[in-house]
Amino acid sequence: MSKTILITGASKGFGKAWTEAFLAKGYNVAATARNLETLNDLKEKYGNSILPLKLDVNKRQESLEMVQKVKQHFGTIDVLINNAGYALTGADKEPSEQEARKQFEKIFFGTLWLTQAVVPIMREQKSGHIIQVSSILGLATLPTAMALYSASKFAVEGLSETLASEVKQFGINVTLLEPNGYESNIWHTGITSESIPYYDEIKKALAARVNIFGKVQATAPAVVNLVESKNPPLRLLLGKVALPFVKQSYEQRLENWEKWNAVSVEAHG
Repeated sequence: MSKTILITGASKGFGKAWTEAFLAKGYNVAATARNLETLNDLKEKYGNSILPLKLDVNKRQESLEMVQKVKQHFGTIDVLINNAGYALTGADKEPSEQEARKQFEKIFFGTLWLTQAVVPIMREQKSGHIIQVSSILGLATLPTAMALYSASKFAVEGLSETLASEVKQFGINVTLLEPNGYESNIWHTGITSESIPYYDEIKKALAARVNIFGKVQATAPAVVNLVESKNPPLRLLLGKVALPFVKQSYEQRLENWEKWNAVSVEAHG
């Protein structure tokens, strides 16, 4: 059965790989990018099956209008994939206010605006699937590397988990995609805040780790599988590093909570 998929950030990385995989399956794809020339090759190959749209996800009204264009063009929106984003690297004390706000505008608010725009359409259809591209750094953190990026993904996690419980009654599924590190352009097109020397030694230690980045193209079959699932999960980790990394973090949290549980119970009154 053919589907109509709306995906943001389709010019490169995950977005480009997934867009091509969906088109190869015969789906209709509305693919957004800031530079539409990056989608020319897919337009030439797949013709009217792809609708390239220019979009700045930071602009709420632009997002709302774009969603309506997709609905009018294809008649339906079965899947929304909020993929657009970039990574601000640096310790939490290094980024400027402008850099910090931009990180949340792109990752959190950009996701929120598109989600708000598509829910009424899916609610009327009594079906739909909203896929939020989060990260393992939205579940656990790394020291100094990407503090605000991680914070913005934690925000997406909270938003989406709550949303999932609210819209299930309307036949709408929500999935958080949580990749480990991948060889993606996000690391080259993001912003690195001005460094503070105090954190240099920790950064050197992180940089010296063995390369554990996955291959972007390898994620495409998994995401197609997710889109085609009749009972998709709330969360799907991507990559072989993801589960051990998250599991270790959660085991440490549980150990800490249990250790201090007597204090917690006493505080109940």
